[in-house]
Amino acid sequence: MTAERFAALVAQQPENEKFRFSLAQALLREARLPEAVVQLETCVHKKADWMMAQILLGKTLLALGRPTEARPRFETALQLAIAQDHEDPAREMQALLADLSPKERPDTD
Repeated sequence: MTAERFAALVAQQPENEKFRFSLAQALLREARLPEAVVQLETCVHKKADWMMAQILLGKTLLALGRPTEARPRFETALQLAIAQDHEDPAREMQALLADLSPKERPDTD
């Protein structure tokens, strides 16, 4: 489905985070990343333990050149993956976090 179709569903049921997630995915397919971020942020705000929404939000922020904002999403997704026993996403989040440049890592001194 197109983003417009999912946008219509969101307009009918704005509290439905599944419609918003589907809208975000459609927006990403259409290379409308900033709009997808808005939808994904709503999803993780409504359901903080939604691992896939956290991952997709982090990846979208990273694609937009916003690694500092992506990092906490990846960290949250890693915690969720571990807590929910999802090994592959946990490994993926560890790799993404390791790949972020040192300037994007919090100062530990």
